[in-house]
Amino acid sequence: MQTVEVRPANDTISDGFSFPEGLRWRDGTLWFSDMHTGDVYSLDPDTGELNKRLVVDDQPSGMGWLPDGSMLLSLMLSRRVLRVFADGSTAIHADLSALTDHPVNELVVDDHGHGYLGTFGYDILAGDPLVQASVYRVDPDGSVTLAADAFDFPNGSVILPGTNTLVIAHSFRPELTGFEIEPDGTLVGRREWARLPEGTTADGLAVDSRGRVWVSSILTHEFLRVSEGGEVTARVHTPDRLAVDCVVDGRDDDVLYVSTSNSIQPAETTVRLGAIQRVRL
Repeated sequence: MQTVEVRPANDTISDGFSFPEGLRWRDGTLWFSDMHTGDVYSLDPDTGELNKRLVVDDQPSGMGWLPDGSMLLSLMLSRRVLRVFADGSTAIHADLSALTDHPVNELVVDDHGHGYLGTFGYDILAGDPLVQASVYRVDPDGSVTLAADAFDFPNGSVILPGTNTLVIAHSFRPELTGFEIEPDGTLVGRREWARLPEGTTADGLAVDSRGRVWVSSILTHEFLRVSEGGEVTARVHTPDRLAVDCVVDGRDDDVLYVSTSNSIQPAETTVRLGAIQRVRL
């Protein structure tokens, strides 16, 4: 199959952010965190209307929703998961501060309310050498269990539609790792779901209705769509921009929303060059 090569046009639908992360599609709306400002937004992609939904004194990252509609949000620095109720009130849902000394990161929530939360494992911003890290399961009651380990910086994660398959990225290993989710949330059947091109630095993941996974390769400035096994079927280039995260339009597999920024260093993102762009394949 020929790879579709796309270079984003100037279809920026919102900008002025520091480091937009955790892109999600829910009920026709984009949700995302601005990691280095503590803001959580929703964005109407058709009108460009932007709403600030929440501000936290932390670095917000991944998010997901429980069956009752309340949102779970990863609080990176305090290493906790925040629950945001429909009325806007909040409560701490889970606390991982005793389990890891380094930030928590991406979060995905299944239909039964089990969350899967990755950890850094070391101080990446200081340039420390890589230490393998873990993914934890956060149950609906807020209890936390080790779900899987031996990740080279676990990052984006998705659940393939119509399945119980969880796919997790390694930022510093060219692999997407797959698991099956048991009814109690336990992960089984660990395997290499896809082998990525050498040099890929996977950050956020997204999945379309056909189970094809988009990989945000942050340091190589591109977004890759891959099938199980690793065939690259589309590639979106973001020259001179970090390819941070992405999400597929829930109405159209050929529309991808991508987030980009100028740097991973918080002090360098105060210029607010982060943006959300729409890409039509």
